[in-house]
Amino acid sequence: MNIYTRTGDEGQTSVIGGRVRKDDIQVEAYGTIDELNSFVGQAAAMALEDQLSDLREDLIQIQQELFDCGSDLAFVQLSVDRYKVDASLSERLEQWIDRYESENPALERFILPGGSALAATLHVCRTVCRRAERRVVTLAAEQEMNPAVRQYLNRLSDYFFVVARTANVRAGVADVEYVRSARVFRRNEE
Repeated sequence: MNIYTRTGDEGQTSVIGGRVRKDDIQVEAYGTIDELNSFVGQAAAMALEDQLSDLREDLIQIQQELFDCGSDLAFVQLSVDRYKVDASLSERLEQWIDRYESENPALERFILPGGSALAATLHVCRTVCRRAERRVVTLAAEQEMNPAVRQYLNRLSDYFFVVARTANVRAGVADVEYVRSARVFRRNEE
């Protein structure tokens, strides 16, 4: 099998059911998800310590789901019966978020990406995920698409924020607080 097909040399690419320009918002949306998937793979490769095995397993599962998200966005015409992403994935992310958040210290100030190398990479995942979500919002304004993908990306960026903090906790590294931040987050009991 040849990796190069030469079919894209004129600025078009194949999607399920046809061809579109390579700069089409549909390609931009699932391409940004593909970019995110690469950073998630990098984070998974960094999570080698035993105390990070649960996180590594989650990230590998997320890579599969991101590929499903891209697949769901690659249709020329709506194909609900072939979608792979549904609301159950977002619900499971919420459970994971709650589990990891229970390990984290209370958040009082804005934090900056950083701390451990893994946490910094997870923050990159978070920001690329937000960009992917914005691209999907733009796509949804132009054509019908699987709304569960948008919901999943929204929840996934929250997941990356929380697990970046957990990666720092497990590494014994403090989050990097924004020094000019007031105490903006308060516990409910205050």
